[in-house]
Amino acid sequence: MPGRRSSLDRCLTPKGDIPRRLILLAGLVVWAVVLGGWIYLTYGGITPEMFLPTPGQVIGAAVRLAGEGTLFANIWASFEVVVLGFLISSAVAVPLGLLMGTFRIVQAALDPLVNFIRYLPVTSFVPLFILWIGIGLDQRVAVIIFGTFFQQLVMIADVSRNVSQDLVNASYTLGASRRDAVLHVLGPASLPGILDTLRVTMGWAWTYLVVAELVAASSGLGYMSLKAMRGFQVDVIFLAIGIIGLLGIVTDQFFRLLRVKIAPWAQ
Repeated sequence: MPGRRSSLDRCLTPKGDIPRRLILLAGLVVWAVVLGGWIYLTYGGITPEMFLPTPGQVIGAAVRLAGEGTLFANIWASFEVVVLGFLISSAVAVPLGLLMGTFRIVQAALDPLVNFIRYLPVTSFVPLFILWIGIGLDQRVAVIIFGTFFQQLVMIADVSRNVSQDLVNASYTLGASRRDAVLHVLGPASLPGILDTLRVTMGWAWTYLVVAELVAASSGLGYMSLKAMRGFQVDVIFLAIGIIGLLGIVTDQFFRLLRVKIAPWAQ
């Protein structure tokens, strides 16, 4: 009883640490409830198969498409689009966001335009991208860039802006120049927040993937979903959604691990 009471107290304590086995158990319980509900609704005959396929049908669709050689080709096509778009966006957004959060003149110049553009719907620009760029990989990558870049810019600028002024003043006291303050104080101090921003916006990149591939695409998970919708293949649609979710989890864990390795002082 004392052990159980101690674990319960930890769970109910704000920001309290809990054992790792309890973390794993909580996640497994939630997944078991979700899968159990899915199995009950489908195999129990409560929901028609044309609206909600059974787990067996989704697995069967995966095996069938993998045997045909189209599943992994579509996964790779989507992965390529997301990674290229995200890398290009991040390569520009990280330094520019640091400048926006560090120098008031840069913020004053870019803030109005950035805050205007980041509220524009990405879907409305898809026809324009097709008109300007054409149909192909470049058009899909452009959708990912447009969907993530301006969000990254604002979030990274906020991270840099929230670095304590005392750190900068202390560096000046120790003889640092303004360049040193930016490169050796503001940059490292912002690094954990930048990695968190990249982790969050990577999820948005996977979300915009479907938008990028629903129009004028010939491969990818979004294209696979659209093609399946025309043939009422709900199992294939669920398969595509599930794969995107799994890829999202993999990339999320990658950024979590990267944060631990690159910024261990911030844990």
